[in-house]
Amino acid sequence: MTKKYSSALFAVLLLLSYSPSLWAADALKVHGVFSSHMVIQRDKPIVVWGWGPAGSNVSVRFGNEQAETTVKDRKGYWAVAFPARGADANPRTLTVKSGKETIEMENIVIGDVWVMNGQSNMAWGLGKTTQADMELAQSHLPLFRELRISANEQDGPAADLPEAVLPNKGWVAASPETAGGFSAIGYAFGSRLQRALQIPIGIIDNARGGASIESLVPRHKFDDHPLAKRYAESVEKRRGEFDWSAAIQKLVDKWEKDVAKQREKGVDEDKLPPRPTRKNIRSWSIPGKSPSDAASCYNGMFGVFRGLNIKGVLFHQGYNNAMGTSCRPERYRVLTKLMVEGWREDFKDPTLPAGVIGFCAGSIPQTRENFETWSVAPGAYIRESQRLGLTDLENPNHTAFLPGYDVQIPGLHPFKKRTHGVRAARWALNRIYGMKVDWDSTSLISAEPDGDRMVLTFDKPVMPDDMSTVIEGFSIADKSGEFYMAHAAYPLKKDVGIWNVANKNFETTKIHVWSPLVEKPVAVRYAWATSPMGNLKVNGKEWLPLQSFRTDEWDWPESEDPSESAVTRAQNRAMKSAAEERLAYRKREEAKRALEIVERLKELGRTPGTAK
Repeated sequence: MTKKYSSALFAVLLLLSYSPSLWAADALKVHGVFSSHMVIQRDKPIVVWGWGPAGSNVSVRFGNEQAETTVKDRKGYWAVAFPARGADANPRTLTVKSGKETIEMENIVIGDVWVMNGQSNMAWGLGKTTQADMELAQSHLPLFRELRISANEQDGPAADLPEAVLPNKGWVAASPETAGGFSAIGYAFGSRLQRALQIPIGIIDNARGGASIESLVPRHKFDDHPLAKRYAESVEKRRGEFDWSAAIQKLVDKWEKDVAKQREKGVDEDKLPPRPTRKNIRSWSIPGKSPSDAASCYNGMFGVFRGLNIKGVLFHQGYNNAMGTSCRPERYRVLTKLMVEGWREDFKDPTLPAGVIGFCAGSIPQTRENFETWSVAPGAYIRESQRLGLTDLENPNHTAFLPGYDVQIPGLHPFKKRTHGVRAARWALNRIYGMKVDWDSTSLISAEPDGDRMVLTFDKPVMPDDMSTVIEGFSIADKSGEFYMAHAAYPLKKDVGIWNVANKNFETTKIHVWSPLVEKPVAVRYAWATSPMGNLKVNGKEWLPLQSFRTDEWDWPESEDPSESAVTRAQNRAMKSAAEERLAYRKREEAKRALEIVERLKELGRTPGTAK
């Protein structure tokens, strides 16, 4: 056994030894992450583990190689390691034996394994999205496979994946019959990788609907930052104060009313629901176990298979942290960094690739008619925190923020998912795999006031993907911090006097932003709403939207007490009311200017709307 994979085996044993939920096994078992049709990570040691009766011998055969061990630990766990292998589409059998017991798993291949983490918009099934029919018609992809893990939040580290949280009973290969249940984003991402790389690709969909980022960060990472630590301590305080008896009694009271009504209807006693017990309390109601609380979803759905080697993680989340009264951008930024660091520590890969798809657009789209009102948007701050949290890692070669605000369709679960996955595949193929696939990003170099306008300079051209020169999505403010919808335009190149609709005569790395309502501007914002206006793309490529940004430091209000609401409902209403006043003021001023123009044209003897 080489040093490389003996250390991998030791790491698994060490991790398992800290799992309090283990108990002595009375039968042979492998961890739930292993099953027929599995994809195993290439180029990294292969560790297989499980449980068995204490003192029993366990023999594991993978293909033509065999490893043996003895269950020495009183908790019953065992693990064996095989050397790393390159990608191989030839199916292998994994056989585990102990005494008269045999577990056999077939059709196992070796390739790359990506984890699809986040909340419901990542878990959203392909079959429920737009253009699903075309994707399903092309889904005969036997080397592209998925393991789906359903809700399994835990208030402490979990050791195994019970069958109840594996809706497909293990890994499944993509086909027109199965792909509809794959993560839609995961399918668009993984299927493109598989076809481009021509190796097996596996995705593990462990996204949890309704999860806040707090529940997706490894528990030990909360001690690494004061802001995160204060939050974790507040969770522990709530856990200690939780009244189980009162929670159960609340269920019992409701049960008694329901049963009384059913008895009145003549329902037989043996058909009445059983009296509720502690296990009937929903996780949402239990401090520390709620999908809103520290590490709960990570414990049962991600860290639970941390002995497995993986290629990278694609993350898509945001709704639960973008609600006005719970939005905490500063904490979100800290947790984004800690989350990726935690993945890398638990999966023993200091440069584990991590792509974050920006909080998706939903709700009512921002337009000229509601611009200022919808600019009061906590979701925009969450997108910013996702991007800045990755920047704080100082690892741009293995991380990417992938803006998605331009993929708009109203609703909590926008049906347009394919674009997100395809863009992520472009990033991975370009940056992680080194293929000649177009992907890029840009940075704002400067934002300087120049009289009544702000002049923005980017390190790459930014323009609409239809090659027009009409720019949308900017707002501007003076020192008061009151933002108004702004005009934006490119400056002409030097020595060019002819306007060109293809924008070849414009400096597309510079944008001038102004508003007649803001005489002395100091700050601009771009694409700053939940479903914002904003049509700029890097180099005019439709798959490279310019990230939303701001040049100011007027942050979203955020309470220092983690047990209090970040923003009260009264504060939220006040911000909305002020925005509505700005919207009304802009519309009045626009109407006044339009009337002045009409009157001026009349004075000149011209009729508005004619070519005269």
